[in-house]
Amino acid sequence: MADENKLDTLPSPEERHKSPEKKFHLNLIHNYPQKNAEILSSQYGFNIFLVGLLLMFAWAIHAVGITDRDPLSYLITLMLIQVVWMLWYIFGSYTQRRSIIEKDVDAGARWLRCGITLFAVITLILDSFKIGYYIGYSECLSITEGIFPVAHTIHTLLQVYFLWFHSKDIIQSFKTLERFGLIHAVFTNLLLWANGVLTESKHQLNEHKERLITLGFSNITMDDHTPECNCTSSVCSIFSQGIYYLYPFTIEYHILSSTMLYVLWKNIGRTLKHHTQQKIHFKFHGITAGTIMGLIVLTTTIAVLVVYLIQIGRSKSKSELALTMFYVFAIIVLTLMCTAGIIGLLIYRLENKSLDKTESPAKKLDSDLLVGSACGSWLISWGSILAIICAETHPDYAWYNLPYSILVIVEKYVQNLFIIECIHRKEEEEPMDSRAIERIFSLTNRSTLSLSPSYEVVNESVTICNKEFPYMSNSELSLGEASSEDKKNQENNNSIRVAPSIIAMQATRSAKLNKKRRILKNIAAFLFLCNISLWIPPSFGCRPQYDNGLEEVVFGFEPWITVVNLAMPFSIFYRMHSASSLFEVYCKT
Repeated sequence: MADENKLDTLPSPEERHKSPEKKFHLNLIHNYPQKNAEILSSQYGFNIFLVGLLLMFAWAIHAVGITDRDPLSYLITLMLIQVVWMLWYIFGSYTQRRSIIEKDVDAGARWLRCGITLFAVITLILDSFKIGYYIGYSECLSITEGIFPVAHTIHTLLQVYFLWFHSKDIIQSFKTLERFGLIHAVFTNLLLWANGVLTESKHQLNEHKERLITLGFSNITMDDHTPECNCTSSVCSIFSQGIYYLYPFTIEYHILSSTMLYVLWKNIGRTLKHHTQQKIHFKFHGITAGTIMGLIVLTTTIAVLVVYLIQIGRSKSKSELALTMFYVFAIIVLTLMCTAGIIGLLIYRLENKSLDKTESPAKKLDSDLLVGSACGSWLISWGSILAIICAETHPDYAWYNLPYSILVIVEKYVQNLFIIECIHRKEEEEPMDSRAIERIFSLTNRSTLSLSPSYEVVNESVTICNKEFPYMSNSELSLGEASSEDKKNQENNNSIRVAPSIIAMQATRSAKLNKKRRILKNIAAFLFLCNISLWIPPSFGCRPQYDNGLEEVVFGFEPWITVVNLAMPFSIFYRMHSASSLFEVYCKT
């Protein structure tokens, strides 16, 4: 009977002949797009990115047949497509996403979302300035310059909402469609970032050319984009000047948004290994020294920036004095940052903890961005070093440029190692007994531990009644050797027995650990404020790479300006990304 049943279940020759084709057809339909969606979507993203870059480049060099309407129209189209996709993701497929339970705990940190929200608010102010500027010059500006800030406002509002509530999602449905939608969003933000960088760089270059003309240089062509008509409002000059002061914030907003969207794209279809999430808390405690030193650097940076912008370009002597002041200040700050980073690395080496080797797209992206964006500063610094070596004449301030350029390279080496070392360290939780003991000592220090009802000495051990401490239980903490009768008494009395020698040992260990953590927290706080300080000068017009003139003599004006314009955005982004990473280091320490 069994053999007969087996024969009955075998497929017929016709079915056996058709089944391989059917299986191949089904596999081709269902598996092929899923396996190759990441490659296909990434190629789609690169293509739309390259088209946008070419349109911006053609507009920047005044190519024949290309006007500002063309790149703006392209960006408006990309933003509207992303808005439609985000609306579909949020509303249209909500019922299919109820099964999403997995969340990437490393992605979309709350402090990062708060930072993006802050930059987004300033971006909205920038859009309102652009709308006001268009209204004032509406007679001679194209309609796309009025539509662009409106579309960008809608895009910004919806994207911030999307990142706040969906940046941790691990998508398991509609994976092919979502890959294309997310990679479209990633490269749309990168193009908006590139557009902001291009506009801001052209403005900085024009200011540099104006200073050169003031100093007596001739044969300099200005790239003027001033509208040909008169403004119908009296506040047009305020809008035009305010726009360029807000560009650094919208540039950071788009690059940070693209990184969060990229992590979401990498997490599509990912299977997580369940592990205990250690919550990151920010506590302003024990970081007085690092905070005070960092605030001194920040205050001094603002003062140096103001003096630099006032003095540079006024005359040759004042320009040289401003450059010397900047280099001396930067050398001192970079030396302090190198010292702090080396001390932090030595402390990490002494702890000898293992690294966390689990795969995390967010952590890997943070490390890659640190090293990748540092290449911008390294390129400029090596160019300055080469120019100093090859130049025939050297002004006095040029010799300050040499140690400054070397320190920029070394400081980024050290800081990258410090940040990556902390981000990838395995989190080792303290044993339960030491945590409980710390609670006991903290309560004792506050004189809240009652000795009469809940403290008694039995066989040179301490028994603390659980009625006074309901958050402790025998299952959480049991130290020291005890007899079976003592254990029964402990269970009956619901109490804890701690040997005094173990208490002293744990207290010593905890004190050493807290001392190291305090030092690391002060280092992280100091480096955080220093990176914010070093982000400010290049973002708001203090760029000695333009003004010292030595590199322009060696490499030529146009080649060196091109190098600076390409590398400077990465250098600026490095400081802001380092600041966000150091904030995470502080919270994890």
